[in-house]
Amino acid sequence: MTSSTSPPRARLRDLVPHVHLGTWKPGPKNGITDVPGVLANTITIREGNGSINTGVTTILPRRDWFHKACHAGIFRFNGSGEMTGSHWIEETGLLHSPIIITNSFAVGPCYTGIYKYAIQHYGQGEQGIDWFLLPVVGETFDGHLNDLSQFAVTPEHVVQGITNASSDPVPEGNVGGGTGMMCQGFKGGTGTSSRVVPSDSNDGVEYTVGVLVQANYGRMKHLHISGVPVGRVLAEKAEQDAAAAAQKREYDAAKDQKDGSIIIIVATDAPLHPLQLQRLAKRATVGLARVGGYGHNPSGDVFLAFSTGNEIPVQTVTGQKREVDPFKPRKLNIDYVDDHTISGLFEATADATEEAIYNVLCMAETMTGHMGRTVEALPLDKLQKIMAKHKEAEELSLDV
Repeated sequence: MTSSTSPPRARLRDLVPHVHLGTWKPGPKNGITDVPGVLANTITIREGNGSINTGVTTILPRRDWFHKACHAGIFRFNGSGEMTGSHWIEETGLLHSPIIITNSFAVGPCYTGIYKYAIQHYGQGEQGIDWFLLPVVGETFDGHLNDLSQFAVTPEHVVQGITNASSDPVPEGNVGGGTGMMCQGFKGGTGTSSRVVPSDSNDGVEYTVGVLVQANYGRMKHLHISGVPVGRVLAEKAEQDAAAAAQKREYDAAKDQKDGSIIIIVATDAPLHPLQLQRLAKRATVGLARVGGYGHNPSGDVFLAFSTGNEIPVQTVTGQKREVDPFKPRKLNIDYVDDHTISGLFEATADATEEAIYNVLCMAETMTGHMGRTVEALPLDKLQKIMAKHKEAEELSLDV
Protein backbone atom coordinates (compact mmCIF):
# COMPACT_ATOMS: atom_id res chain seq x y z
CA MET A 1 0.00 0.00 0.00
CA THR A 2 1.13 3.57 -0.62
CA SER A 3 2.63 5.09 2.52
CA SER A 4 0.91 8.07 4.11
CA THR A 5 4.38 9.62 4.48
CA SER A 6 5.17 9.34 0.79
CA PRO A 7 6.29 12.64 -0.78
CA PRO A 8 4.10 14.48 -3.31
CA ARG A 9 4.08 13.04 -6.81
CA ALA A 10 7.04 14.31 -8.82
CA ARG A 11 9.16 13.35 -11.80
CA LEU A 12 12.02 10.95 -11.19
CA ARG A 13 14.78 13.56 -11.63
CA ASP A 14 13.20 15.67 -8.90
CA LEU A 15 12.74 12.73 -6.55
CA VAL A 16 16.17 11.18 -7.00
CA PRO A 17 18.57 13.94 -8.11
CA HIS A 18 21.55 11.58 -8.33
CA VAL A 19 19.82 9.12 -10.70
CA HIS A 20 21.71 8.29 -13.89
CA LEU A 21 19.54 8.58 -17.00
CA GLY A 22 22.06 8.57 -19.82
CA THR A 23 24.61 11.06 -21.06
CA TRP A 24 22.50 13.39 -23.23
CA LYS A 25 20.91 16.37 -21.50
CA PRO A 26 17.11 16.80 -21.50
CA GLY A 27 15.36 19.71 -23.19
CA PRO A 28 14.03 22.63 -21.12
CA LYS A 29 10.62 20.94 -20.59
CA ASN A 30 12.02 17.41 -20.67
CA GLY A 31 9.12 16.41 -22.88
CA ILE A 32 7.91 15.83 -26.41
CA THR A 33 6.94 19.49 -26.90
CA ASP A 34 10.63 20.41 -26.65
CA VAL A 35 10.77 19.40 -30.33
CA PRO A 36 10.13 22.69 -32.19
CA GLY A 37 6.68 22.79 -33.76
CA VAL A 38 5.30 19.71 -31.99
CA LEU A 39 2.06 20.37 -30.08
CA ALA A 40 0.15 18.24 -27.59
CA ASN A 41 -3.00 18.15 -25.48
CA THR A 42 -4.56 15.82 -22.92
CA ILE A 43 -8.26 15.48 -22.09
CA THR A 44 -9.08 13.50 -18.98
CA ILE A 45 -12.56 11.98 -18.48
CA ARG A 46 -13.50 10.91 -14.95
CA GLU A 47 -17.21 10.40 -14.43
CA GLY A 48 -19.85 7.91 -13.32
CA ASN A 49 -19.11 7.87 -9.58
CA GLY A 50 -15.57 6.70 -10.27
CA SER A 51 -16.35 4.04 -12.86
CA ILE A 52 -15.25 6.08 -15.89
CA ASN A 53 -11.53 6.81 -16.02
CA THR A 54 -10.25 7.41 -19.52
CA GLY A 55 -9.35 10.17 -21.97
CA VAL A 56 -7.61 11.33 -25.11
CA THR A 57 -4.01 12.37 -25.77
CA THR A 58 -3.38 14.42 -28.92
CA ILE A 59 -0.04 15.02 -30.63
CA LEU A 60 0.27 17.29 -33.65
CA PRO A 61 3.52 16.78 -35.60
CA ARG A 62 3.16 20.40 -36.74
CA ARG A 63 0.37 22.95 -36.79
CA ASP A 64 -0.25 22.48 -40.52
CA TRP A 65 -0.26 18.71 -40.44
CA PHE A 66 -2.91 18.60 -43.15
CA HIS A 67 -0.86 20.10 -46.01
CA LYS A 68 2.72 19.43 -44.86
CA ALA A 69 3.56 15.82 -44.08
CA CYS A 70 6.41 14.58 -41.91
CA HIS A 71 8.56 11.60 -42.68
CA ALA A 72 7.69 8.76 -40.30
CA GLY A 73 8.45 5.16 -39.45
CA ILE A 74 6.74 2.46 -37.38
CA PHE A 75 8.07 -0.48 -35.39
CA ARG A 76 5.81 -3.20 -33.99
CA PHE A 77 7.47 -4.87 -31.00
CA ASN A 78 4.34 -6.94 -30.33
CA GLY A 79 1.18 -6.66 -32.36
CA SER A 80 -1.70 -7.26 -29.93
CA GLY A 81 -2.94 -3.71 -30.38
CA GLU A 82 -4.06 -1.12 -32.90
CA MET A 83 -2.58 1.91 -34.59
CA THR A 84 -4.75 3.03 -37.48
CA GLY A 85 -3.12 4.63 -40.49
CA SER A 86 -0.03 2.47 -40.06
CA HIS A 87 -0.36 0.78 -43.47
CA TRP A 88 -0.14 4.15 -45.21
CA ILE A 89 2.84 5.22 -43.13
CA GLU A 90 4.61 1.98 -43.98
CA GLU A 91 3.68 2.38 -47.66
CA THR A 92 4.80 6.00 -48.10
CA GLY A 93 6.83 6.95 -45.03
CA LEU A 94 4.54 9.97 -44.57
CA LEU A 95 2.57 11.18 -41.56
CA HIS A 96 -0.08 13.82 -42.27
CA SER A 97 -2.55 13.30 -39.45
CA PRO A 98 -2.79 14.13 -35.78
CA ILE A 99 -1.73 11.27 -33.53
CA ILE A 100 -4.45 10.34 -31.05
CA ILE A 101 -3.91 7.89 -28.15
CA THR A 102 -6.88 6.57 -26.20
CA ASN A 103 -8.46 3.37 -24.85
CA SER A 104 -9.11 0.25 -26.92
CA PHE A 105 -12.86 0.85 -27.28
CA ALA A 106 -12.49 4.50 -28.35
CA VAL A 107 -10.53 4.03 -31.58
CA GLY A 108 -13.67 4.54 -33.70
CA PRO A 109 -14.83 7.82 -32.12
CA CYS A 110 -11.27 9.20 -32.26
CA TYR A 111 -10.94 8.24 -35.93
CA THR A 112 -14.22 10.05 -36.62
CA GLY A 113 -13.07 13.03 -34.55
CA ILE A 114 -10.05 13.63 -36.77
CA TYR A 115 -12.32 13.63 -39.82
CA LYS A 116 -14.75 16.01 -38.12
CA TYR A 117 -11.95 18.46 -37.40
CA ALA A 118 -10.68 18.21 -40.99
CA ILE A 119 -14.14 18.85 -42.45
CA GLN A 120 -14.65 21.86 -40.17
CA HIS A 121 -11.29 23.42 -41.08
CA TYR A 122 -10.56 22.23 -44.61
CA GLY A 123 -14.10 22.00 -45.92
CA GLN A 124 -15.24 20.26 -49.04
CA GLY A 125 -15.55 21.10 -52.69
CA GLU A 126 -18.65 21.44 -54.83
CA GLN A 127 -18.66 17.69 -55.38
CA GLY A 128 -18.04 16.81 -51.74
CA ILE A 129 -14.91 15.86 -49.81
CA ASP A 130 -12.07 15.21 -52.21
CA TRP A 131 -8.96 15.32 -50.01
CA PHE A 132 -7.07 12.30 -48.66
CA LEU A 133 -6.55 11.61 -44.96
CA LEU A 134 -6.02 8.40 -42.99
CA PRO A 135 -6.26 9.19 -39.25
CA VAL A 136 -3.62 7.81 -36.86
CA VAL A 137 -5.12 6.45 -33.63
CA GLY A 138 -3.32 4.23 -31.11
CA GLU A 139 -4.81 2.48 -28.09
CA THR A 140 -4.17 0.59 -24.88
CA PHE A 141 -6.68 -1.31 -22.74
CA ASP A 142 -8.01 0.38 -19.58
CA GLY A 143 -10.89 -1.99 -18.77
CA HIS A 144 -9.69 -2.79 -15.24
CA LEU A 145 -10.27 0.77 -13.99
CA ASN A 146 -12.59 2.14 -16.69
CA ASP A 147 -16.10 1.00 -17.61
CA LEU A 148 -15.59 0.46 -21.32
CA SER A 149 -19.26 -0.26 -21.87
CA GLN A 150 -20.06 3.45 -21.42
CA PHE A 151 -18.04 4.59 -24.48
CA ALA A 152 -17.13 7.84 -22.72
CA VAL A 153 -14.80 9.15 -25.45
CA THR A 154 -16.55 11.03 -28.27
CA PRO A 155 -15.41 12.59 -31.57
CA GLU A 156 -15.89 16.01 -29.97
CA HIS A 157 -13.12 15.25 -27.46
CA VAL A 158 -10.74 14.80 -30.39
CA VAL A 159 -11.85 18.02 -32.07
CA GLN A 160 -11.25 19.80 -28.77
CA GLY A 161 -7.84 18.17 -28.35
CA ILE A 162 -6.64 19.17 -31.82
CA THR A 163 -7.98 22.70 -31.38
CA ASN A 164 -6.29 23.21 -28.00
CA ALA A 165 -2.97 21.48 -28.73
CA SER A 166 -0.04 23.64 -27.65
CA SER A 167 3.69 23.58 -26.93
CA ASP A 168 3.07 23.69 -23.17
CA PRO A 169 4.60 20.95 -20.99
CA VAL A 170 2.51 17.78 -21.22
CA PRO A 171 0.74 16.72 -17.99
CA GLU A 172 1.73 13.26 -16.77
CA GLY A 173 0.30 10.37 -14.79
CA ASN A 174 -3.48 9.86 -14.65
CA VAL A 175 -4.20 12.12 -17.62
CA GLY A 176 -5.38 11.91 -21.22
CA GLY A 177 -5.50 8.50 -22.82
CA GLY A 178 -3.41 7.18 -19.94
CA THR A 179 -5.97 8.02 -17.25
CA GLY A 180 -7.01 4.44 -16.48
CA MET A 181 -3.80 2.59 -17.32
CA MET A 182 -1.60 0.30 -15.17
CA CYS A 183 2.17 -0.19 -15.47
CA GLN A 184 4.79 -2.50 -13.94
CA GLY A 185 2.63 -3.44 -10.96
CA PHE A 186 1.47 0.10 -10.18
CA LYS A 187 -0.76 2.86 -11.54
CA GLY A 188 0.34 3.76 -15.07
CA GLY A 189 -0.62 6.43 -17.59
CA THR A 190 1.01 9.17 -19.63
CA GLY A 191 4.66 10.23 -19.47
CA THR A 192 7.18 12.14 -21.53
CA SER A 193 10.86 13.05 -21.73
CA SER A 194 13.38 14.51 -24.19
CA ARG A 195 17.06 14.63 -25.06
CA VAL A 196 19.20 17.16 -26.94
CA VAL A 197 21.97 15.94 -29.28
CA PRO A 198 24.48 18.41 -30.75
CA SER A 199 25.09 18.20 -34.51
CA ASP A 200 28.51 18.39 -36.15
CA SER A 201 27.70 21.93 -37.30
CA ASN A 202 29.98 24.75 -36.24
CA ASP A 203 27.03 27.10 -35.69
CA GLY A 204 25.72 25.36 -32.58
CA VAL A 205 22.83 23.45 -34.19
CA GLU A 206 21.29 20.89 -31.85
CA TYR A 207 18.64 18.26 -32.50
CA THR A 208 15.95 17.29 -30.02
CA VAL A 209 14.39 13.87 -29.53
CA GLY A 210 11.11 13.89 -27.58
CA VAL A 211 9.18 10.83 -26.46
CA LEU A 212 5.64 10.40 -25.15
CA VAL A 213 4.38 7.08 -23.84
CA GLN A 214 1.03 5.66 -22.82
CA ALA A 215 2.18 2.88 -20.49
CA ASN A 216 -0.12 0.01 -19.57
CA TYR A 217 2.02 -3.10 -19.37
CA GLY A 218 4.21 -5.22 -17.14
CA ARG A 219 4.70 -6.76 -13.71
CA MET A 220 6.11 -5.37 -10.46
CA LYS A 221 8.85 -8.00 -10.18
CA HIS A 222 10.37 -6.89 -13.49
CA LEU A 223 10.58 -3.16 -12.69
CA HIS A 224 14.08 -1.69 -12.80
CA ILE A 225 14.85 2.01 -12.31
CA SER A 226 18.23 3.11 -13.59
CA GLY A 227 19.32 -0.52 -13.34
CA VAL A 228 18.17 -0.95 -9.73
CA PRO A 229 15.73 -3.89 -9.20
CA VAL A 230 13.17 -1.71 -7.43
CA GLY A 231 10.24 -3.90 -8.43
CA ARG A 232 11.76 -7.11 -7.07
CA VAL A 233 12.47 -5.42 -3.72
CA LEU A 234 8.94 -3.99 -3.52
CA ALA A 235 7.36 -7.30 -4.60
CA GLU A 236 9.17 -9.15 -1.81
CA LYS A 237 8.05 -6.53 0.71
CA ALA A 238 4.48 -6.71 -0.59
CA GLU A 239 4.33 -10.42 0.22
CA GLN A 240 4.98 -9.55 3.89
CA ASP A 241 1.88 -7.34 4.09
CA ALA A 242 -1.55 -8.94 3.66
CA ALA A 243 -3.23 -5.92 2.05
CA ALA A 244 -0.32 -5.25 -0.30
CA ALA A 245 -0.12 -8.93 -1.23
CA ALA A 246 -3.85 -8.97 -2.07
CA GLN A 247 -3.45 -5.84 -4.20
CA LYS A 248 -0.53 -7.43 -6.06
CA ARG A 249 -2.51 -10.63 -6.72
CA GLU A 250 -5.44 -8.61 -8.12
CA TYR A 251 -3.10 -6.64 -10.39
CA ASP A 252 -1.34 -9.79 -11.63
CA ALA A 253 -4.67 -11.51 -12.29
CA ALA A 254 -5.78 -8.56 -14.42
CA LYS A 255 -2.54 -8.68 -16.40
CA ASP A 256 -2.92 -12.45 -16.86
CA GLN A 257 -6.18 -11.72 -18.69
CA LYS A 258 -4.92 -8.74 -20.73
CA ASP A 259 -1.38 -7.39 -20.44
CA GLY A 260 -2.41 -3.95 -21.56
CA SER A 261 0.25 -2.57 -23.98
CA ILE A 262 2.39 0.52 -24.51
CA ILE A 263 2.23 3.13 -27.25
CA ILE A 264 5.45 5.09 -27.77
CA ILE A 265 5.63 8.22 -29.93
CA VAL A 266 9.08 9.54 -30.84
CA ALA A 267 9.43 13.04 -32.32
CA THR A 268 12.57 14.75 -33.56
CA ASP A 269 13.60 17.79 -35.56
CA ALA A 270 16.65 15.96 -36.89
CA PRO A 271 16.07 15.50 -40.64
CA LEU A 272 15.59 11.75 -41.02
CA HIS A 273 14.12 9.76 -43.88
CA PRO A 274 11.52 6.99 -43.29
CA LEU A 275 13.96 4.09 -43.02
CA GLN A 276 15.99 6.00 -40.45
CA LEU A 277 12.80 6.71 -38.52
CA GLN A 278 11.92 3.01 -38.50
CA ARG A 279 15.34 2.45 -36.96
CA LEU A 280 14.72 5.23 -34.42
CA ALA A 281 11.37 3.68 -33.45
CA LYS A 282 13.10 0.34 -32.85
CA ARG A 283 15.42 1.96 -30.30
CA ALA A 284 12.42 2.77 -28.09
CA THR A 285 12.47 -0.96 -27.35
CA VAL A 286 15.82 -0.52 -25.58
CA GLY A 287 14.34 2.00 -23.15
CA LEU A 288 11.27 -0.17 -22.56
CA ALA A 289 13.42 -3.23 -21.86
CA ARG A 290 15.56 -1.34 -19.33
CA VAL A 291 12.45 -0.57 -17.29
CA GLY A 292 11.12 -4.12 -17.47
CA GLY A 293 9.02 -4.58 -20.61
CA TYR A 294 9.11 -7.99 -22.28
CA GLY A 295 6.51 -7.61 -25.03
CA HIS A 296 4.26 -10.36 -23.69
CA ASN A 297 1.92 -12.13 -26.12
CA PRO A 298 -1.27 -10.12 -25.32
CA SER A 299 0.55 -6.77 -25.21
CA GLY A 300 0.21 -4.25 -28.04
CA ASP A 301 3.60 -2.51 -28.19
CA VAL A 302 3.56 -0.20 -31.21
CA PHE A 303 6.08 2.62 -31.69
CA LEU A 304 5.88 5.54 -34.15
CA ALA A 305 8.73 7.94 -34.90
CA PHE A 306 8.43 11.09 -36.99
CA SER A 307 10.69 13.94 -38.04
CA THR A 308 9.77 17.59 -38.53
CA GLY A 309 13.08 18.18 -40.34
CA ASN A 310 11.46 18.22 -43.79
CA GLU A 311 8.10 19.42 -45.03
CA ILE A 312 6.58 17.15 -47.67
CA PRO A 313 3.66 18.66 -49.62
CA VAL A 314 0.45 16.60 -49.61
CA GLN A 315 -3.10 17.30 -50.81
CA THR A 316 -1.55 18.33 -54.14
CA VAL A 317 -3.66 15.83 -56.09
CA THR A 318 -7.34 15.70 -55.13
CA GLY A 319 -10.58 14.91 -56.88
CA GLN A 320 -11.08 18.47 -58.07
CA LYS A 321 -7.57 19.89 -58.43
CA ARG A 322 -4.09 18.89 -59.48
CA GLU A 323 -1.13 21.01 -58.46
CA VAL A 324 1.20 18.38 -59.94
CA ASP A 325 0.88 15.79 -62.70
CA PRO A 326 0.77 12.38 -60.96
CA PHE A 327 2.31 10.72 -64.03
CA LYS A 328 5.32 13.02 -64.35
CA PRO A 329 7.88 12.43 -61.56
CA ARG A 330 8.86 15.61 -59.73
CA LYS A 331 12.00 15.98 -57.63
CA LEU A 332 11.86 17.16 -54.02
CA ASN A 333 14.89 18.48 -52.22
CA ILE A 334 15.20 17.08 -48.71
CA ASP A 335 17.90 16.90 -46.06
CA TYR A 336 18.73 13.84 -44.03
CA VAL A 337 21.32 12.79 -41.50
CA ASP A 338 24.32 10.69 -42.52
CA ASP A 339 23.72 7.16 -41.18
CA HIS A 340 27.28 7.06 -39.87
CA THR A 341 26.40 9.92 -37.48
CA ILE A 342 23.01 8.73 -36.22
CA SER A 343 24.04 6.78 -33.11
CA GLY A 344 23.57 9.72 -30.73
CA LEU A 345 19.93 9.97 -31.83
CA PHE A 346 19.51 6.24 -31.17
CA GLU A 347 20.86 6.66 -27.64
CA ALA A 348 18.65 9.71 -27.06
CA THR A 349 15.56 7.75 -28.10
CA ALA A 350 16.31 4.87 -25.74
CA ASP A 351 17.12 7.16 -22.81
CA ALA A 352 14.08 9.42 -23.31
CA THR A 353 11.78 6.39 -23.59
CA GLU A 354 13.16 4.95 -20.37
CA GLU A 355 12.70 8.23 -18.48
CA ALA A 356 9.22 8.82 -19.92
CA ILE A 357 8.08 5.53 -18.37
CA TYR A 358 9.65 6.48 -15.04
CA ASN A 359 7.73 9.74 -15.18
CA VAL A 360 4.51 7.79 -15.72
CA LEU A 361 5.13 5.77 -12.58
CA CYS A 362 6.28 8.67 -10.44
CA MET A 363 3.48 11.06 -11.47
CA ALA A 364 0.54 8.62 -11.51
CA GLU A 365 -1.62 8.56 -8.37
CA THR A 366 -3.47 5.73 -6.68
CA MET A 367 -6.85 5.23 -8.34
CA THR A 368 -10.05 3.47 -7.33
CA GLY A 369 -12.11 2.90 -10.44
CA HIS A 370 -14.61 0.56 -12.10
CA MET A 371 -16.19 -2.00 -9.76
CA GLY A 372 -14.30 -0.49 -6.83
CA ARG A 373 -10.96 -1.83 -8.05
CA THR A 374 -7.91 0.01 -6.70
CA VAL A 375 -4.45 0.24 -8.24
CA GLU A 376 -1.80 1.73 -6.00
CA ALA A 377 0.74 4.29 -7.12
CA LEU A 378 4.45 3.55 -6.93
CA PRO A 379 5.42 4.38 -3.31
CA LEU A 380 7.84 7.26 -3.74
CA ASP A 381 9.22 7.17 -0.20
CA LYS A 382 10.22 3.52 -0.65
CA LEU A 383 11.62 4.30 -4.08
CA GLN A 384 13.82 7.04 -2.62
CA LYS A 385 15.11 4.71 0.13
CA ILE A 386 15.92 1.92 -2.31
CA MET A 387 17.72 4.28 -4.68
CA ALA A 388 19.64 5.89 -1.79
CA LYS A 389 20.82 2.49 -0.52
CA HIS A 390 21.93 1.55 -4.02
CA LYS A 391 23.83 4.83 -4.26
CA GLU A 392 25.57 4.10 -0.96
CA ALA A 393 26.53 0.63 -2.13
CA GLU A 394 27.82 2.04 -5.40
CA GLU A 395 29.98 4.57 -3.56
CA LEU A 396 31.33 1.89 -1.21
CA SER A 397 32.30 -0.28 -4.17
CA LEU A 398 34.45 2.57 -5.50
CA ASP A 399 36.50 2.45 -2.29
CA VAL A 400 37.41 -1.21 -2.75
